[in-house]
Amino acid sequence: MRTVTLFIAMSLDGCIADPQGGVDWLAGQEDSAEELDSYSEFLKETDTVIMGWNTYHQIVTELSPDHWVYDMLTAYVVTHRDLPSSDAIRFTKTDPAELVKKLRSENGKGIWICGGARIVQQLMRTDLIDRYDITVIPTLLGDGIRLFESSGQEVKLKLLKTQSCNGMVNLVYERRPCSPAPAGARPPQE
Repeated sequence: MRTVTLFIAMSLDGCIADPQGGVDWLAGQEDSAEELDSYSEFLKETDTVIMGWNTYHQIVTELSPDHWVYDMLTAYVVTHRDLPSSDAIRFTKTDPAELVKKLRSENGKGIWICGGARIVQQLMRTDLIDRYDITVIPTLLGDGIRLFESSGQEVKLKLLKTQSCNGMVNLVYERRPCSPAPAGARPPQE
């Protein structure tokens, strides 16, 4: 089965964008220093990327308007808009959890969850993220779009790897299997 990985950067206070959706703060602590490159290694094991409309729109209008940066991957953009798909970019109205379940059952390499926060939160609630590959940027935004909202459930993780460079720290975690509730345990109250 294909591995589903949340590969993303966040501020030290847990935001993936400022309140207006901006990401110009995504850098290390020194402008001239070497940057952390966990991306190249990650891409070797990945052939599919999933993102929401806001993430897609920011990429094509702000971050890389002249070139689709994920041309080596099959991209799925979850949106309510009716847009024509191409071989490289597939627009879909499919529920993110259903899309991930379908893609997981197909042959291929890893599946990258690129963003945004709502897609991540939906996939966390349905326990569909296998690996969390998160780079923490040395910035406190104070406010913004939070990566992790209250999901109402605990997710136990196992640390696989850490790297640091220029004040940025890359943390790679794998989801630990949930242990069954002890006999006679009461289910959580809603």
